[in-house]
Amino acid sequence: MDHYDSQQTNDYMQPEEDWDRDLLLDPAWEKQQRKTFTAWCNSHLRKAGTQIENIEEDFRDGLKLMLLLEVISGERLAKPERGKMRVHKISNVNKALDFIASKGVKLVSIGAEEIVDGNVKMTLGMIWTIILRFAIQDISVEETSAKEGLLLWCQRKTAPYKNVNIQNFHISWKDGLGFCALIHRHRPELIDYGKLRKDDPLTNLNTAFDVAEKYLDIPKMLDAEDIVGTARPDEKAIMTYVSSFYHAFSGAQKAETAANRICKVLAVNQENEQLMEDYEKLASDLLEWIRRTIPWLENRAPENTMQAMQQKLEDFRDYRRLHKPPKVQEKCQLEINFNTLQTKLRLSNRPAFMPSEGRMVSDINNAWGCLEQAEKGYEEWLLNEIRRLERLDHLAEKFRQKASIHEAWTDGKEAMLRQKDYETATLSEIKALLKKHEAFESDLAAHQDRVEQIAAIAQELNELDYYDSPSVNARCQKICDQWDNLGALTQKRREALERTEKLLETIDQLYLEYAKRAAPFNNWMEGAMEDLQDTFIVHTIEEIQGLTTAHEQFKATLPDADKERLAILGIHNEVSKIVQTYHVNMAGTNPYTTITPQEINGKWDHVRQLVPRRDQALTEEHARQQHNERLRKQFAAQANVIGPWIQTKMEEIGRISIEMHGTLEDQLSHLRQYEKSIVNYKPKIDQLEGDHQLIQEALIFDNKHTNYTMEHIRVGWEQLLTTIARTINEVENQILTRDAKGISQEQMNEFRASFNHFDRDHSGTLGPEEFKACLISLGYDIGNDPQKKTGMMDTDDFRACLISMGYNMGEAEFARIMSIVDPNRLGVVTFQAFIDFMSRETADTDTADQVMASFKILAGDKNYITVDELRRELPPDQAEYCIARMAPYTGPDAVPGALDYMSFSTALYGESDL
Repeated sequence: MDHYDSQQTNDYMQPEEDWDRDLLLDPAWEKQQRKTFTAWCNSHLRKAGTQIENIEEDFRDGLKLMLLLEVISGERLAKPERGKMRVHKISNVNKALDFIASKGVKLVSIGAEEIVDGNVKMTLGMIWTIILRFAIQDISVEETSAKEGLLLWCQRKTAPYKNVNIQNFHISWKDGLGFCALIHRHRPELIDYGKLRKDDPLTNLNTAFDVAEKYLDIPKMLDAEDIVGTARPDEKAIMTYVSSFYHAFSGAQKAETAANRICKVLAVNQENEQLMEDYEKLASDLLEWIRRTIPWLENRAPENTMQAMQQKLEDFRDYRRLHKPPKVQEKCQLEINFNTLQTKLRLSNRPAFMPSEGRMVSDINNAWGCLEQAEKGYEEWLLNEIRRLERLDHLAEKFRQKASIHEAWTDGKEAMLRQKDYETATLSEIKALLKKHEAFESDLAAHQDRVEQIAAIAQELNELDYYDSPSVNARCQKICDQWDNLGALTQKRREALERTEKLLETIDQLYLEYAKRAAPFNNWMEGAMEDLQDTFIVHTIEEIQGLTTAHEQFKATLPDADKERLAILGIHNEVSKIVQTYHVNMAGTNPYTTITPQEINGKWDHVRQLVPRRDQALTEEHARQQHNERLRKQFAAQANVIGPWIQTKMEEIGRISIEMHGTLEDQLSHLRQYEKSIVNYKPKIDQLEGDHQLIQEALIFDNKHTNYTMEHIRVGWEQLLTTIARTINEVENQILTRDAKGISQEQMNEFRASFNHFDRDHSGTLGPEEFKACLISLGYDIGNDPQKKTGMMDTDDFRACLISMGYNMGEAEFARIMSIVDPNRLGVVTFQAFIDFMSRETADTDTADQVMASFKILAGDKNYITVDELRRELPPDQAEYCIARMAPYTGPDAVPGALDYMSFSTALYGESDL
């Protein structure tokens, strides 16, 4: 009642403010209002055996004003003051004004003193407020009320009449046809509407006023001359007079209510049929696309070139990026539309929607699974083929590289082996040639592996059906033949060199010693230069400390290395001394190595220059890693707080969705406040994002100080926002179901308590046996099964408990209930489905019988209805909808064109076929 009064207060604020502005209106309007309001008051005061003559004078003492309020409200006001003094009059008027205010009407600028003083403007404003509250407020048409409801009523009643267009309560009534149409619509025998003319408003108005006063007991509240002579008749006077017609014809509202009910039911049915058609088309299109796509994915015809296979891979990538994503969205939208349709059907007490054969959601999921499987196999095949072709290209390129290297190495080797230079060489030259030949033999042996690799690669290319195998085989054969020839020439030259064995051993041994020691030392210096110039990538202080330690260890080896350098240079100096002493003919350089003392000294100086540069680079990197460590700790300090906070909030939301505290509105308000507190935490997430950006800019990839990554925090935050939004939506759906079905808060609490009791795993759903036990706990007797099986849960103890309570759970009845709450046969019952079912069992909803009763009212209690009756009582589109679907009536009392509304009504609720 409080909510109703509050709403009405808001509704009447605007009219009263309008009245204040009317204080400066045309006097002609005041005249119309004075006459209309006086007649309206007398129509009620005559019930008490009295009336008024002058509206501003007769209400001054407050007595008739209180009497008027008692008559129109049916309630007793406080005892009036009978004195003649001004104070007594003001007291009576105040009692009347207080009574008006108690009805939720806010009086603006209207006081008892103005009424007692006979202020005509204030008196008319007060009477208009009374008329609004007691004659117009309760008018309700199609969810509109008061002025809007009265205007809609007039529009609907006059819609079939020519030259009548009611858009307001002033100029739309000047020609009088609107009043005549209202009377003719309800009492056609009182007015011959066909003889009325729009260009004769006085006759039309006087006809309506006279007929209303004589036959409808509606006093004459308006003057036809005043209405015609005024550019814009007074809206309040017209509304007051028209409201009398509404109340006079209120008995005709039953037919209108029945038509409204039918319109509502038909609108729901039309919307559901459109949703079903949309689902069928979308499902057909999606299945057709899957049917066309799977054969393309199953095509496994290989290509011979890498370019062709890469084009296939690019086509597949276009499919994944461009063609498939819209279909994924269509599939998701299809499931959403299906679930929305099923929910609307349940809420409107309609049977569940069963798609055409092969177009169920499960059929689409199965087809989609086949598509995914074909897609997976196609991608695997593409990658394998690309790997195979890549392997072939790699082997062919490897063959060409190794063959080219080998051919370059063998170039000139045959000519060298055929030389006779040993015949005129000195002993030292012979020794050198012999050693050089030994080195060549070693080199030759080392190249044996390459020749074998070339042959093995050629063999593998033949086995893999390489398209250019003939040229590969020819080149391989040429290499093998040349290799055999080199082996024979090498053996022949060695035998020749071994015949000259008396060479100077000292120089030869010194050269050899120099080469043996210079080569590793040269390799060591080259490795040292490479290490000292090598760039390093480290991510922790420990790694840079390890590099620093290794560098210090390297520097500790430099003194020993310098000693080795001096020893190698000493060997070279000894050779020079022998040459000078014995005048040995040195035709060339050291035959065992190309490393000169100048190279050794140059590389040694370079190593010494690189050492301090390495020191500086390690020092700078150490400082950078210290800065990175500070960034890690800064990020971890926040992440270790935010991560657990998000987890805690997720657990709290889970508890809130299960526990029951207060009404659903209280729970919704609590959840929204909770959501607001979560959103207010966003700055901390943003701050953490800023720290994470600094870490990324510093190229930091791990953090031992925390197990939380920014991705974990983002995902947790998004899940938290999604969970609170989904929980709020669930409560809003529960409120929607409760309001739509008229379920009380106590029933909702009882349903939730029972649901939670049997939802032992807190999954938010019930299995069939849990659902059966939940129904029994709420006192729902499920029987009617010839086998009379006992409803069971998971344990024998609970079964015995049910039997002891006398509950019988029939399998057939339970199967029927499960088909309602689980139409998709998923094997679980959600709380929303549970509430929908219980609301159907406990709430009053439209039924086929109610719709048939409504049609019977429109048909005048006949067992059939005619086309004219449907078109007269229903809107055009819904009237045609009924005409197109109603079967002809074949009863004994049938007339031509009679339609069977009974079979049509049962078909709307799935009890028969349309």
